[in-house]
Amino acid sequence: MPENNTLANDTQAHYSPRLCNTDLAPTRVQNWSWYNIFSFWMSDVHSMGGYVVAASFFTLGLASWQVLLCLLIGICIVQLCANLVAKPSQMSGVPYAVVCRQAFGVFGANIPAVIRGLIAFAWYGIQTYLAANALMLVLLKFYPTLTPLTQNHWLGLSALGWICFGIMWFLQAMVFWHGMSAIKRFIDVAGPAVYIVMLSLAGWIIYKTGLENISFTLASKTLTTGEQTWQMITATALVVSYFSGPLLNFGDFARYGKNMQEIRRGNRWGLPFNFLLFSIVTVVIVSGTQSLFGQMITDPIETVSRVGNSVAVALGLLTMIVATIGINIVANFVSPAFDFSNCSPQRISFRTGGMIAAVGSVLLTPWNLFQSPELIHYTLDVLGAFIGPLFGILLADFYLIKGAKIHVDDLFDATPTGRYWYRNGFNPNAVLALIPAVAIGLIISFIPAWHAVANFSWFIGTFLGASCYRYLARHEHAVKTSATAMRGLLLRKD
Repeated sequence: MPENNTLANDTQAHYSPRLCNTDLAPTRVQNWSWYNIFSFWMSDVHSMGGYVVAASFFTLGLASWQVLLCLLIGICIVQLCANLVAKPSQMSGVPYAVVCRQAFGVFGANIPAVIRGLIAFAWYGIQTYLAANALMLVLLKFYPTLTPLTQNHWLGLSALGWICFGIMWFLQAMVFWHGMSAIKRFIDVAGPAVYIVMLSLAGWIIYKTGLENISFTLASKTLTTGEQTWQMITATALVVSYFSGPLLNFGDFARYGKNMQEIRRGNRWGLPFNFLLFSIVTVVIVSGTQSLFGQMITDPIETVSRVGNSVAVALGLLTMIVATIGINIVANFVSPAFDFSNCSPQRISFRTGGMIAAVGSVLLTPWNLFQSPELIHYTLDVLGAFIGPLFGILLADFYLIKGAKIHVDDLFDATPTGRYWYRNGFNPNAVLALIPAVAIGLIISFIPAWHAVANFSWFIGTFLGASCYRYLARHEHAVKTSATAMRGLLLRKD
């Protein structure tokens, strides 16, 4: 269980057992500093996926300053949203799934919790497979005698593939099993370690090619002014979309923050500063591969493997694998652990919830899913269509309806007298707001004529979810406003 999440027995005693366990209860030890939040974002950015995404922005046909501007605007939007979504969890000390009870009802919160858990479920298996595949390349490079183990396949994976997947699965489970303190220590090391490798690799490439052979424009095409404008807007939206998953459940980590000032500082260094620096280093490496190897290589594993020095290659590859483990744990392991635990607190603990996702990731056989780009595209797009609306509903409820206040005890009250009980534990306004917003997101995903705006589905979903919920919950807001005005009038009379 999370070691930081301790709660005095007398405080937890009056909470409903249907809604509470030690992992979901408000944490009493909020000791994460800005550096821990900074490391969280480093783990989220410093992965093979982040490397490829960062490099891809420089192939859009834009000038380097245009790309950097897009990255800066996009990541500043992410920073703003991270600060907004962090506040209720930091104030209350509870994870994302429990905060959802404020908007969806104490039992209705299982809807957004399961949705986010399933998204992490799918991505966890895919990221584990990618890390396992990288490990297999490392082993084959240093131990070619293992090649026969790649010949025969069972359920779509070779014997060596199963071994590597099992190793990565076990290593991630071991870190997770030791709780949030172990995860904090792991990400504190993983992110900076990748910078050491990346900066060393960039320095080596510049030494080999010369600074004059490094270009910050990787595209081979020239765009018109109109095309450039559209690509800039699209690139900005893609930055936000890339971080939308971890952004939604950022409260799972913000709950441990010392205060909002520390969290804002960690977000500032971990997002604009860190992401821009990582992107610049990435494009230096990718650009240098064109001059050094005669082809542009966007796979960091392949780039590191060509360094030449066996020890340097081994250290570099293992560090990149560790980085991928880091993002998988923070983005795709912690989330379902809390989310699934929220569904049945007395039966499913933090550890059990995480292991459900881990075991399920094997049953999903993500290597088969990954081999079908169309299938993975539609699977993740369908799940992703829920992220924007959920984000919009949660923020609209907390800031516009509840006035940025949260009543912690009521989050664990399963009686009709509880503030977040609504109707049988479900808030119909949140559910009704979610349906049309998600439906439009699915239309964008499945109808080819709408694919031009698919990159903006998070923004569309967030706006629709927030707008619909604000309209449906207008009566609750009106009652709250009237009550506040009445209290002010009485105070003035006194």
